[in-house]
Amino acid sequence: MKPLPDNLREKLDNLSIKPGVYLYKNKNGEIIYIGKAKVLRHRVRSYFQSRRIDSKTLHLISHIHDLETIITDTEVEALILEANLIKEHTPRYNINLKDDKSFPFIRVTNEPYPRIFPTRKVVRDGSRYFGPYTNVMRMKALLTTIKKIFPIRSCNLPLNDKTIGERKFKVCLNYHIHRCSGPCEGLVSQEEYQRTIGYIIEFIKGNTARLEGDIRTRMLALAQERRYEEAAQLRDQLQSITIFSERQKVLDNHLADRDIIATAVDDGDGCSVVFRVREGKIIAKDHFFLEHTEGENVAAITKAFLQQFYLKVEDVPPEILVPGHFGDDHLFLEEWLSQKSGRRVKLLFPQRGEKMKLLHMCTRNARYHLDELKLKKLQSRDYIAGSVKALQKSLQLDRPPKRIEGFDISNIQGTDPVASMVCFINGRPAKSEYRRFKIRGKKTPDDFAMMNEVVRRRYARQLKEKKPLPDLIVIDGGKGQLNAACAALKKLALENQPIIALAKRLDEIYKPGFAEPQNLPRDSAGLRLVQRVRDESHRFAVTFHRALRSKRTLTSELNSIPGIGERRKAELLRHFRSMDNIRAASADELAIGSISARLAGIIYAHLHDDASEKT
Repeated sequence: MKPLPDNLREKLDNLSIKPGVYLYKNKNGEIIYIGKAKVLRHRVRSYFQSRRIDSKTLHLISHIHDLETIITDTEVEALILEANLIKEHTPRYNINLKDDKSFPFIRVTNEPYPRIFPTRKVVRDGSRYFGPYTNVMRMKALLTTIKKIFPIRSCNLPLNDKTIGERKFKVCLNYHIHRCSGPCEGLVSQEEYQRTIGYIIEFIKGNTARLEGDIRTRMLALAQERRYEEAAQLRDQLQSITIFSERQKVLDNHLADRDIIATAVDDGDGCSVVFRVREGKIIAKDHFFLEHTEGENVAAITKAFLQQFYLKVEDVPPEILVPGHFGDDHLFLEEWLSQKSGRRVKLLFPQRGEKMKLLHMCTRNARYHLDELKLKKLQSRDYIAGSVKALQKSLQLDRPPKRIEGFDISNIQGTDPVASMVCFINGRPAKSEYRRFKIRGKKTPDDFAMMNEVVRRRYARQLKEKKPLPDLIVIDGGKGQLNAACAALKKLALENQPIIALAKRLDEIYKPGFAEPQNLPRDSAGLRLVQRVRDESHRFAVTFHRALRSKRTLTSELNSIPGIGERRKAELLRHFRSMDNIRAASADELAIGSISARLAGIIYAHLHDDASEKT
């Protein structure tokens, strides 16, 4: 770790022991990380004293040139302040919601006769906001349903007691088609209009049972008073609300109010999904993409998302299901959400039963949306996977290794020697590019010579056919295998081709020109990518070797049986797949195709006589 600047060392020595928020800045004064602490002095100093640091934190520390702290009275205040500051500054090393400013809300204005409309801009003027909605079509459908059921105004007129009393405005067409109750001419009282707005808010929240009960009570009361026309209007509203409610998917027979949050992560990208369940029914399902998730586990990412999501959400249910416990922050988050909701809120981490099944369903949705995002990125020519960028930085390559080819040798004491070549494009396997090789030159055990042969054959052909070379070659092995591959490349005048070897024992990386191996951090995304290439090349080579060995064993055992030629051997191989399956078959089962019952009996007797002799 590099020496700390004098100003930073002085600030570390004078840190407060109170709770608060700390802001790390780079040499340009930009905020690169924001965190909170129960005790600022202990938390901040731990960054510069710990010996076991993950690669992301190590990279962060190398860019810290200054520090700022904000002291708060409680840990909950620190948590809220941290969430607000992250939203405002979006630091490089914090987990952030992507494009969260573009998500629309439903706004209920703070006016005597409120309006309801979609907006992407939150104005703190007493208006109420519901959302955010990532499914804009669903939000528009909800607003359309509201306008069909409830007669509220859609105009922008400045309505109040004075302007209505002066009769400045006239009713529009919406009044005549029963889409507005006519507040502009005072045809509805402010109390009655606000009651309708209250119904709409309950409808948006998904509290339809409570809403239906209230409307039914009023409808019956109006009917008792013989105000049949008004009662009929409420009856129509009640029927529309019931139909809408019945269309929603029932998720919980206990009619619980809860949010279900799950997260999926892959290669620096994350996706969190929120199921909003009210009265046991899903009223909304929204997904949010997150960035800067490298090196973080699902629980930490979900915690960061939860802080940023509920910062703007008004409707907080009494239960929130999450995919992990948040340590000490679990209690602080519960306290904050309870304050925000005005009632007790619990963060539950289910590990069995119905709630666990709901969480799994939410997780599958998060994985689906993340896979969609990854597919879109892969289709973009400019996209470079996070693991590819990390590997480029770790190995100090001139360009990102978007195309990686990995080699491995497989043989047992020199028999059936084969090699594999696998290909990863932008951090993912490209199986159509895989190749298999039968070793031609060496039949005795010599992995170095075999590796030399395979690398030479592969790239001699690539050069001959004028096909592109990989951005990086990965050899499964140590320094000896690397030198053998480099010698092959040198013969082809490809000395500048980027190449490394990954040893199995300690996952040490060998590079040409370096006597000692390099060790990448164990949690490095770049190292994990190289390991995946190495493991896949090994799997592919072993699979090919076993297939050849099985075929050779089958051929050698069947060669000694009279009446079995190449055609019948091929028939047996196609049908039974392996020698073990042939041995396990009865004489009747061996009578396939051109093999008669008599010949099947000879094969069965021959194989089982051999087996008894071996025992």
